Amino acid sequence: MEANRPSFKELSNKIRQAKNAVIERKVVILDYEVVLADSFDLKFEIGEIHEVLSEVIDGISPGDYAGTRPPQRSYEKEILDQDLYAFHGWSGHFGCRVYLKFALNLDRLWLISLHRDRPEKV
Repeated sequence: MEANRPSFKELSNKIRQAKNAVIERKVVILDYEVVLADSFDLKFEIGEIHEVLSEVIDGISPGDYAGTRPPQRSYEKEILDQDLYAFHGWSGHFGCRVYLKFALNLDRLWLISLHRDRPEKV
């Protein structure tokens, strides 16, 4: 069963939890410099992160899951061993596909990545 994680239901729940964390402004940027650099590429200011995340999360569904099965675990001390959830989907706000990776811990969304989708080359 572990290899089939996350299920559609689990992903739906994680997306809902992420939305709630953003609404409640419980967002922590894990690596500020990485997210800041990617914000330049997407042309948004870091002060708009809640609005940007709200739009991006509203546009994803469990079918947009781009992570591993089972989810990777974080090795960063702040969120050690927490599951990492990655999604890619179309953003009308940015007019391109974006990649979003986050963890959820203590009712907070820990933002790992938010950037233009960079499809893997085969």
